[in-house]
Amino acid sequence: MDSSMGLIAETLKRKWLDVSFQTGGQRVDIFERPGRWMSSDRLRRLQSDMEAVAISSLEAGKLDYGVFAEETSAFDNTIVTLVRRLDDDRPIAFNALSLMDISAFGADCRVVHLGLVMVDANERNKGLSWILYGLTCLLIFVRGGMRPTYVSNVTQVPAVVGMVSETFSEVCPTPSDSKPKDFRKILIAREIMANHRHVFGVGDDATFEEQRFIIRNAYTGGSDDLMKTFEDAPQHRDAQYNDWCAKMLNYDRGDDFLQIGVIDLYAAQRYVTRTVPRKSILQVAVLGALVVMRRALLPVFHWFDTKTDFGRIRAR
Repeated sequence: MDSSMGLIAETLKRKWLDVSFQTGGQRVDIFERPGRWMSSDRLRRLQSDMEAVAISSLEAGKLDYGVFAEETSAFDNTIVTLVRRLDDDRPIAFNALSLMDISAFGADCRVVHLGLVMVDANERNKGLSWILYGLTCLLIFVRGGMRPTYVSNVTQVPAVVGMVSETFSEVCPTPSDSKPKDFRKILIAREIMANHRHVFGVGDDATFEEQRFIIRNAYTGGSDDLMKTFEDAPQHRDAQYNDWCAKMLNYDRGDDFLQIGVIDLYAAQRYVTRTVPRKSILQVAVLGALVVMRRALLPVFHWFDTKTDFGRIRAR
């Protein structure tokens, strides 16, 4: 009993998100900014597991930007969700979200870039999308006091364009709003293209069409092997997204949409009720409760921890 309570206390004291759970024959690990707290050996193993998934996902070539770069500094500002099979512990999928600090409309804000999602070719269409595309964003939202948080996405895949449009709030561009009118999102897009291209592997020679939020010639900054033809890109069940991508993007040149949206209470509710499988709702609720407890109790642990210097929050 004492050891269990000690384990719970240690979990709640962690500064970064570090959770694991099992669902449907898989184990899911979520690591926030692992480059800031993982040992170098463990970080290299994590990178190796992600590379194994990438090798099984790409027909040819390899990626050499972000978390796949030889140096591991990208992990300092990345949240990794890694999925393993329970029977053989083999990594089969991951999502690498990037946290970008943006200075726009007279204030600083944090944008969660939906990042790179890769799934083993033999494990696709097996119900992993709710884990890879929304779970981590939900936990970030809950831990942030349920304050609306901006998200960004760069893709040419119709299925992903539709998923982002339907999952998050106030997304632009979309088929119904192809010319962004929100000046805040325009400023965020300018900042992303000016200072954060490396996050999604877009080179300096790519140009940004601000009127439609389209990145032209996007696959020249390390993400070259992700470029697809329209025929090879996974399609969305709603044909409007497929038709819109075919009309707006030049797949021969390698165009991407830059989508910007918000995760708010409405988006979180929609994700839980529409996307999360019913059998997993309890697990999501427990994870959310743990995140809330850590947010509420972490200052208490800091207050009574006499061995660590926490600067201004230490009582004097």
